[in-house]
Amino acid sequence: LQECILSGIMSVNGKKVLHMDRNSYYGGESASITPLEDLYKRFNLPGTPPESMGRGRDWNVDLIPKFLMANGQLVKMLLYTEVTRYLDFKVIEGSFVYKGGKIYKVPSTEAEALASSLMGLFEKRRFRKFLVYVANFDENDPRTFEGVDPKKTTMRDVYKKFDLGQDVIDFTGHALALYRTDDYLDQPCQETINRIKLYSESLARYGKSPYLYPLYGLGELPQGFAR
Repeated sequence: LQECILSGIMSVNGKKVLHMDRNSYYGGESASITPLEDLYKRFNLPGTPPESMGRGRDWNVDLIPKFLMANGQLVKMLLYTEVTRYLDFKVIEGSFVYKGGKIYKVPSTEAEALASSLMGLFEKRRFRKFLVYVANFDENDPRTFEGVDPKKTTMRDVYKKFDLGQDVIDFTGHALALYRTDDYLDQPCQETINRIKLYSESLARYGKSPYLYPLYGLGELPQGFAR
């Protein structure tokens, strides 16, 4: 994928690029394998896909699965190189968290947030204050810090400042900032605030979810840049 992006950006800037690939498909390790039969071959699985899985061509299996943030760096590069002409994107319908034996939708609108049982009424107010703070936060403008030092204050202290409870902290750290562990709590808050900001800005772009996904799998990305 890196090489494909580089060759795309270089060609947009008037350079001549020779693009070579050792496989019969684009993207190397970040390809999407289709049809299903090819996936079986690639991983030396015995036999053929069962009939219950339908047509092999209906599948695109990502070797490195991930979503794109609607306002993230990669989407900006896609727009800059106009690779978007070769791609169809789909907005992910919604994301969910599992908590205390139940599955909850991560709220994506204010109405959903107010109706969500992920947090109580007073929590929601405090959380909203916190989100407004994050939206206004600008690392180049100390007036937006409100007594927080982005390079020194830990995220744990920022949560304390807004009096957020454990449930909200879990939800924010893992469903919005997308951390896998809680190590981030004792690190300077700048990175986390920027992650939550990216999530919110991405959500604002398409309104349903912050995540985009190429319609025919992530393998479309290297293919688009290579074209």
